[in-house]
Amino acid sequence: MPFVKKKFFIDREIKIFLYLMKIFDISQKEAQKWIDKKRVKLNGEILRKKGEIVKGELEVFVYEPLYSGLKPIFQTDDFAIFDKPSGLLVHPKNRETKYSLTDDVRVLFGNEANITHRIDKETSGLVLCSKNKETESYFKKAFENREIKKGYLAYVRGEIKDEMTIEAPILKNREYKDIKLKVKIDDRGKKAVTRIIPKRYFSDMDVTLIEAIPLTGRQHQIRAHMFHVKHPILGDPIYGVDFKTAQKYLDGRMREEERVALTGAKRLMLHAYWLEFRHKGLIYKIYSKGSFNLF
Repeated sequence: MPFVKKKFFIDREIKIFLYLMKIFDISQKEAQKWIDKKRVKLNGEILRKKGEIVKGELEVFVYEPLYSGLKPIFQTDDFAIFDKPSGLLVHPKNRETKYSLTDDVRVLFGNEANITHRIDKETSGLVLCSKNKETESYFKKAFENREIKKGYLAYVRGEIKDEMTIEAPILKNREYKDIKLKVKIDDRGKKAVTRIIPKRYFSDMDVTLIEAIPLTGRQHQIRAHMFHVKHPILGDPIYGVDFKTAQKYLDGRMREEERVALTGAKRLMLHAYWLEFRHKGLIYKIYSKGSFNLF
């Protein structure tokens, strides 16, 4: 498990952030972040004051990454790109998360390495990570400014014959509090634009393989847009189904066989296929090497 509880006994008074810096060889900023995230207890009570003077039994939840053997498909001295399989979290959700892609990144490149963007757990494909804080800051700003281009592959219901651009604003859905991740198309939402290029139609299944290029970066944008134009992504148990079915999936009550029957696949058939960006004067366009086959 990545988060491990470690115990210490402090026999003389010291400021908590100084003790953490000394024991774990971390910066003051990192020590204070651990306190903010409630990862430090003194005599059984969560510590909340960053400058508190402490003495007694200390418990600290420390992130110790595990290595699965996953390796990047491309890397430089500053960054690396992984081809993530479907079903793998990018970041740990909480202390109970047993493994995420962040583990491999930290084991391979150290504690300053980090993943610079997010893709859904069930989405497979390319993930860009930085090897140092300077590069992390650069890429995160580049993603925010839409300077990094992305392309996805997806299998969707129905036939799409021509290229199209979907322009439909996306709003975080506050009405269904139980479905925290769900967004909806709404005029009150933020601008969202996705370009769709049909690649191949499978007439026996009434399914189209498309390339989807998001021109804006909204949460679940491609999934919501394809559902909006009545071509939901196969395997989508939230945007391709009704409310009750989505709730059943989120509650963990949906069997794999039922999901296949309702959505057409046992996983979300969405794949992060390519990334294009500039770094230190060079332009990179990296394609996924992973297989993405419905059959």
